[in-house]
Amino acid sequence: MASARDGTATFYTEYLPSACYGYEGQGTLIAAANPRLYNNGAACGRTYKVRCTGGTNGTPNPCRNGEVTVKIVDLCPGCGNYQLDLSKQVFSRIANPDAGRIRIDYTRVY
Repeated sequence: MASARDGTATFYTEYLPSACYGYEGQGTLIAAANPRLYNNGAACGRTYKVRCTGGTNGTPNPCRNGEVTVKIVDLCPGCGNYQLDLSKQVFSRIANPDAGRIRIDYTRVY
């Protein structure tokens, strides 16, 4: 059984084009991977369960209950190791978007 990796998440709102699928839409349950995780495109299509574990910038209790499964569709070149850039819809499901950046854990599903 895979163990969860601790990281951080931000969000983005422009989903096309993506590094993995060009102008072919993949819905909104998506994320962009940091360069290390992206691994020259090897992460394209992989899915991860993502859960908010806390805030990073003083926003009190930014997390909402639950987790979301996301599909990697893009590269986030400005992201640090263990950071995911989530679609705004995904971020909003697990946290208050006003937080801007949150702590997460994520586990590979497929």
